[in-house]
Amino acid sequence: MLKSTLTLAAFVALMTAPIAKAGEGLGVDNETVVSFEAKVVDLACELGGACPANCGDGKHQLGLLTKDGKLRPAIKSATNFAGPVNDLLPFCGKTISVDGLLVANPKLTMYFVQGIRPAASTGEFAPTDAFEKRWVAAHGPSDEWFRNDPLVKSIIAENGVLGIKGLVPKPQ
Repeated sequence: MLKSTLTLAAFVALMTAPIAKAGEGLGVDNETVVSFEAKVVDLACELGGACPANCGDGKHQLGLLTKDGKLRPAIKSATNFAGPVNDLLPFCGKTISVDGLLVANPKLTMYFVQGIRPAASTGEFAPTDAFEKRWVAAHGPSDEWFRNDPLVKSIIAENGVLGIKGLVPKPQ
């Protein structure tokens, strides 16, 4: 129980920590700052054979398939609470270089994509902030986009802050 609680606390801290540049460690257990080349793939296609054109046009979770056949789910970008799909989608089916944080947990190894660049390039890694740029263009600037997002607000209004209709957290 304690181990699960600590793991959850570390994950929450990781998801809310700001990322200043590519390849920055966040102090999470089992983390390694690592860069590698990989092909951008649609996880549903790789795992289940459902392979729509263009990696699902942004509606599917994306992953990174290394040359040695390791599939790494790409689950976080440089924007808090946002994944890297907007950054990776233009590279669907192509090999790129990524820089970020590999969290190797025995149950699931995840990759937090903090920077991308064309394969074999020696230039700077571009930060994975496409989600934030699109959000700001659509809704205006916000220090915490997730607290001001109309879709998030409507989901909370319908299902509550914990995602279970009628369940309200008790104040501490």
